[in-house]
Amino acid sequence: MTDRRAELTANLAAVRARIAAAAEAAGRVPADVTLVAVSKTFPAADVVHLLDLGVTDFGENRDKEAGAKAAEVGELAAGQPPRWHFVGQIQRKKAKSVAWYADVVHSVDRPELADALGRAAVRAGRRIDALVQVDLDNPGTGSGGSDQGRGGARPNGVVELAEYLADLPGLRLAGVMAIAPLEGDPEPTFARLAVLAEGVRGIAAGAVAISAGMSGDLEAAIRHGATHVRVGTALFGGRPIKSDHVR
Repeated sequence: MTDRRAELTANLAAVRARIAAAAEAAGRVPADVTLVAVSKTFPAADVVHLLDLGVTDFGENRDKEAGAKAAEVGELAAGQPPRWHFVGQIQRKKAKSVAWYADVVHSVDRPELADALGRAAVRAGRRIDALVQVDLDNPGTGSGGSDQGRGGARPNGVVELAEYLADLPGLRLAGVMAIAPLEGDPEPTFARLAVLAEGVRGIAAGAVAISAGMSGDLEAAIRHGATHVRVGTALFGGRPIKSDHVR
């Protein structure tokens, strides 16, 4: 076993143990929490190692890197290809590219993006699971992006955006996503997200996904019903580039 594979094996075991312990403490089944391994800045070889170890879901947040990596992994992987999650902000002009490889997009935060992504998915002959990203840092109203640059629909615009998204060809309303504040207790954010998720589930029965929690706060997210945790650093190690969507 190479040093890198051994490192990833140990890291994965530790993350899986954390997820299992958090789920059991919350009275939940560990298998109900999907680990999304966020591989931003790390090579396709790391993705292949984790695929071999049973990880099925991988996240990226920059289109140029994600598209190239998805293609490379497709060439390297011997078995089932991964399920790709796009977890970063998307410029509308990038929707066409993202639609070719992303199976799940966590960051739909405005109707214009939903329109572009849906049209691109139809042209690509695909149907993408779309999550409404919620901005819980900003008290403003409406369904525009965050003033802080992290993206997200304002809380009182979430249901309206979800209803809009649910009617678009090429997309399937899958649930909600949020990022906890960089500082402070993440519990209130995840508690608020859980309440908003109930409203979205009322729009589409299959919209059950709650994408919340990263390396430092996944336990809190699981306590509040997270079905997907986006883990980067705890799996891959430290990154040279900081990202709001990956901690």
